Amino acid sequence: MSNAQQLATLRDQLKNEMGSASPNADKCNDLLARSKIAFIQLGVFNPTPQNANADLLVVARDILEMGAYHSVRTKDIESFERYIAQLNTYYHDLASVLPSSPQMFPLIALNLLRLLSQNRLSDFHTALETIDPEQLQSNAYIKQAVDLEQYLMEGSYNKVWSTRKTVQGEEFMFFYDILIDTIRDEIASCSEKAYDSLPLQDASTLLFLKNSQELLNFAQKRGWKVHPGEQIIHFGTDDSAAVEIPQEQIITQTLTYARELERIV
Repeated sequence: MSNAQQLATLRDQLKNEMGSASPNADKCNDLLARSKIAFIQLGVFNPTPQNANADLLVVARDILEMGAYHSVRTKDIESFERYIAQLNTYYHDLASVLPSSPQMFPLIALNLLRLLSQNRLSDFHTALETIDPEQLQSNAYIKQAVDLEQYLMEGSYNKVWSTRKTVQGEEFMFFYDILIDTIRDEIASCSEKAYDSLPLQDASTLLFLKNSQELLNFAQKRGWKVHPGEQIIHFGTDDSAAVEIPQEQIITQTLTYARELERIV
């Protein structure tokens, strides 16, 4: 069996395993590792349009796409990022020699959602520049990521939260939940600066928490003081971080400057 045939066999085995009711993560990892060895032997790690073997590269692309999905399912974000970096070569540099992949836009959108969840807005917009402008609104996967970014820019966090019911697939939900956690931490930081305390129900609503137990767990993580009897949550402050403003000194200096300016005039 040739190396190319071995790679195709590995692709088929990986596809069957990932499509099973209970995929074996260790078996998937083994198949992906063996595929990478075959990539090296076949020279498809850094393909170019000049040396492209379309049939072989389609098989390699299939494996990379399954590897990206597997990385999300195993919550390995760094691995997912590496797979996307490799796939960008196939999606963009080799677009003229390869047929389009039905997984391209779902994975591109998944990567956009990753960037949003990590608050990497500059990288998000850079990634958008590589996408056909028509797809920004016509492709459901891409549009969802674009809409979420727009809601974030508007500060419409309730719209981000309401989008949850339209998110499909465990991979998208994984990054969506991280995005919600990022938003929740941002709201919490703002609340600590804006309020001394809040009723428990108001705090739960503000932070998109489903019940009191989730609020208690979140409050403990943030160092907040919860008073169940009073139904109030008090935001902790670090007195050592407070900076005392020397008001009298500033007023005196300001008056002195004013007198000096009058003399000059």
